[in-house]
Amino acid sequence: MFNDIGPLELVTLVVLAVLVFGPEKLPKMIQDVSRTIRKIRDFSESAKQDIRQELGPEFKDFEFEDLNPKTFIRKQLDNEDLGLKEIRNGFDLKKEMAEVTDAVHARESDASSSSSSSSSSGSGTVDMTKKREKLESAERPPFDADAT
Repeated sequence: MFNDIGPLELVTLVVLAVLVFGPEKLPKMIQDVSRTIRKIRDFSESAKQDIRQELGPEFKDFEFEDLNPKTFIRKQLDNEDLGLKEIRNGFDLKKEMAEVTDAVHARESDASSSSSSSSSSGSGTVDMTKKREKLESAERPPFDADAT
């Protein structure tokens, strides 16, 4: 409940309580507060039990903590049925980027060597790096799917 209170803050609260309530009233105040907290816990547990009974046996594994969005999402992402851990562990970004870089550099060197050989051999392959100035007669312009 009070996981984020440090030892210095706890000592400060105790000293403040002794100063405000006095040493003779402090034990009774602690008893009253602990009794109230116990009653609130009992009330919340009985309310949870009533809700579970009303929901029926289909919701026997229902946890009220799952209603917190952070807990719900964390539980769903940690679910082994989805296979997200295998995907996350199997994906190496550095390796993928290295493969892409190698592929791009290999294509550039292949394209430059093939363009020089294709232009000299005249094998009929189209050089995509050169831009033509004019279309031949009765020739349609190339279709660009991304432009439409």
